[in-house]
This record gives sequence, structure tokens and C-alpha cells, in this order.
Amino acid sequence: MIYTITFNPALDYVVKVENFNLGHVNRSVGEKVYPGGKGINVSIVLNNLDVENKALGYIAGFTGVEIERSVRALGCLTDFIHLENGMSRINVKIKTDKESEINGGGPDITETDLKGLYNKLDALCEDDILVLAGSIPKSLPEDIYESIMKRLDGRGIRFIVDTTGKLLLNVLKYKPFLIKPNHHELGEVFNVEIKTQEEIILYSKKLIEMGAENVIISMAGDGAILVESNGGVTISGVPKGIVKNSVGAGDSMVAGFIAGYLNNKDIREGFKMGVATGSASAFSDGLATKEKVYSLLKEIK
Repeated sequence: MIYTITFNPALDYVVKVENFNLGHVNRSVGEKVYPGGKGINVSIVLNNLDVENKALGYIAGFTGVEIERSVRALGCLTDFIHLENGMSRINVKIKTDKESEINGGGPDITETDLKGLYNKLDALCEDDILVLAGSIPKSLPEDIYESIMKRLDGRGIRFIVDTTGKLLLNVLKYKPFLIKPNHHELGEVFNVEIKTQEEIILYSKKLIEMGAENVIISMAGDGAILVESNGGVTISGVPKGIVKNSVGAGDSMVAGFIAGYLNNKDIREGFKMGVATGSASAFSDGLATKEKVYSLLKEIK
């Protein structure tokens, strides 16, 4: 089974405003509400690709109820922990001539709540995949990813980690199956400015030396690079299309990689599927659909 964790899910309230005027009353010309959070995005896209998975995490209040309802309505399995206090956050995304976002804080997660998650994770077994993605709420310890991987180490569970900075560096010793920083995040990890593909490959290999089994570096419109622990390097362009949405494209790449890899346990096939799936979300108003992914897959070179 594949599991995703979203520590701080949200309702994303996307509102379109023409000629937004700061300090005045503005009228929207379009509104949509989506369940949000990196792990949830991975779960939704996996489900769209007919890959069964289960979304874990924390929800609270009436917003949490709606997050769970909407994720399940999209066909996903969930096993969220319901917090007694607070409410799951609402993120407001204003689409106008210059896009802006206001992200909520979310509820506090107690030590008891954290133990509840550990109890669920203790049921994972060999060949399960656990996706750890996104930032950490302030109420949780900064080493939460590291603590989870340490707890589950040695069970044959494949970890996929999509985060940045120290959160990423601190988990490498547990040999995550895949990490996926973008080229800017890769530079931040090593405190350098990366300008070329050769530099991306060089620093990706350093992450391999530090413990990662496979590294995918996304480069937005310039494609992506896969570096494997066996020394293999694969460079991919992206299909042609009009970018409509950058939200969730990286999460979609993770979901696509998992779906492609599970077909025949081929890392490069997973990479190819990941690039197609990330592009499918970027070229859509919402997250990637199976039809859109397979229409783009044949264009990946």
C-alpha cells in the first residue's frame, strides 16, 4: 500500500478577480474550493492514475470535515486523525494580474496526537511506500520526518521525501528511495547558485553519496534530471503546452513516478511517467487526470 502524510492540510479557496484594487471592495468573477496539501495532492493524482493509496494526516473543525469529505469524494481512501481543538486552515489564492496567496496557520498538534499517528504508521510493512511531503507545522518537532523514518527503519518500507533544507538533509542517512528538490532548492541545500545541468548532476550525486537512492531534480519548463545510485543519469525535456497552473505540479510528478515505477519496477519508466504527470497538472486548471497524462507521455523524450 502507498501512504501519504499531510500534517497541515487546507481548503484552498481560489478566487479570480479582474483588476484587483488594493484597499477597495473587489468582486470575484470565479471561485473554486479544493482540498490542499502536498500529500493530499499526491493521493489525488495517484487515485486519478488508478493507484490505490491512503491519505494520512491531521484535520480539525468544520474545515477539516470538508477536507475529508472532498478527498473521499474524489475517490481517495483516508485515515485522518481528528483533532479536538482548532480548525484546519484555509488558504486564499487570489488570481489576478499578479497572483497572491494568504495561507492559514492551522491547528496545534499535541504529543498525544503525534502518538496517534505513530500507531497508524506502525502498521506499515515491507514494500509499502510512505510519502513525506511539505513543510512542518510549528507545533511539531523539526525532526519529525527524521523521527518517522528512524522508527520505521529496517522494515523494507520505501520512503519518498519531497521537502527542502535541513528537513531533507537530516533524513538522507535513512536512504530514502526518492527525493525530489527543484534546481533552486538543490542550490539552497549546498548554499550555491546552480546554473547548468552539469552542476545539477554534480550536486545530485552528492545527495546520492549522502544516502539518497534516487534523485529527481525538476527544472520547470527546462525539464528534469534523474540521478540514480548506480550512477545512471537521465535527462528529460517537457512536452509542449500552455502553463495554466503551477500548484501541485511537483506533487503530481511524485505521484506519476510512483505509478510508473510500480508498473514494472523500472526507475526510468517512473521518471518518464513523473515528467508527464507533472506537465499534465501544469497544463490543466486542476490536478492531472489519467487521460491528460497518457496523452503527454508519448511526447516525453
